Amino acid sequence: MLAIYAPEVRHGTASWEWEPPDLAEFARRFAAQQAQGWPWLVAELDGRIAGYAYASRYRPRIGYGWCVEDSVYVATFARGRGVGRTLLQGLIAAAAERGARQMVAVIGDSANTPSIALHRACGFVHVGTLRSIGFKAGRWLDSVLMQRALGEGAASPPGPLPG
Repeated sequence: MLAIYAPEVRHGTASWEWEPPDLAEFARRFAAQQAQGWPWLVAELDGRIAGYAYASRYRPRIGYGWCVEDSVYVATFARGRGVGRTLLQGLIAAAAERGARQMVAVIGDSANTPSIALHRACGFVHVGTLRSIGFKAGRWLDSVLMQRALGEGAASPPGPLPG
């Protein structure tokens, strides 16, 4: 998974880190995310890890407890082969099963049209753009916010705090 993430950090804008984490830090992040109880999915294609996706709590305060943020990373060799859609659809279902009511996509760079299209295809709607809030690779970047209801969404009060 780090082999998929590191090139995106070095050359892309999906992550706004400037240097990829080492394996120990990546493993620490993985363990911390797993401790939250939200899903982490891995896709395999032709015997290779083709991508991964995970949900994490959107914000730490308790009132946000039923809202998750998704992260989806697809290996270069697997792009355009449905891996991202399969991962995101699985993540939506798994987060809803765990009691999440909303999923938010925080897409780095308004020029990241593949991610925007993926989220739209999976039922997300554009809810805002934060203009020029990040700086990477010598330019200012926007952050696109998209959102999708899960399960009953806001139609009823939530159940016990998930995660």
